[in-house]
Amino acid sequence: MRSGKIYKRLKWVFIILFLSAIAFYAFVEITNRNSKNMTARQKFLKAVYPVFMWFTGKKDNAVKHLSNDTIIPPVSFYNLKETANDGTVFDFEKLKGKKIMLVNTASDCGYTGQYDDLQQLSEQYQDKLIVIGFPANDFKEQEKGSDEDIAAFCKLNFGVSFSLMKKSSVIKGSSQNTVFEWLTDPAKNGWNRKQPSWNFCKYLVDEEGRLTNYFGPAIEPLGKEITEAVNR
Repeated sequence: MRSGKIYKRLKWVFIILFLSAIAFYAFVEITNRNSKNMTARQKFLKAVYPVFMWFTGKKDNAVKHLSNDTIIPPVSFYNLKETANDGTVFDFEKLKGKKIMLVNTASDCGYTGQYDDLQQLSEQYQDKLIVIGFPANDFKEQEKGSDEDIAAFCKLNFGVSFSLMKKSSVIKGSSQNTVFEWLTDPAKNGWNRKQPSWNFCKYLVDEEGRLTNYFGPAIEPLGKEITEAVNR
């Protein structure tokens, strides 16, 4: 008798789990109905991005925000050059007079949904802000694709029109790209040594080439902290 009751309960648990799985699958597919060339993992991450951001915002104990807007960098930011996603040389001197947000990005990360917000940020403040993405495979190999794959993924799924650099390393070491070397070396930027703790860390450089802010991954691109810094 008892085994019969247990069987019925297990059967209902299985049915509920099965129906929940179907409902979640349908939710993921509907959420990503306009997505192109996305893996199942990428679709899942895009669908749960709002929940992920809420959770990490509550639980993230890493340094979220650093700022200093008074120190003149010992090495000029405008001396930097990097290779863009399309193989051309990107000269940062041409960005004088505008704020610049530099972000290390990845296509298979829980924060990948921030591409949407970064695009909106670049459009909303196009007269005063330049957003630049630096794809990197430094964290759990979450950016395995080629530069061509990355550009297509960002354009098709998030409408990204802001500049992307060639995939490179953003963490300290012999292969770190020159821009993130400047951003994380106080001997060059004047004060900050904080390197990216994960994908989608954001560094803000002001109109005069001073590094003014570091924002951790859990800080949303359209959040109050960032928009206030852009408007300052």
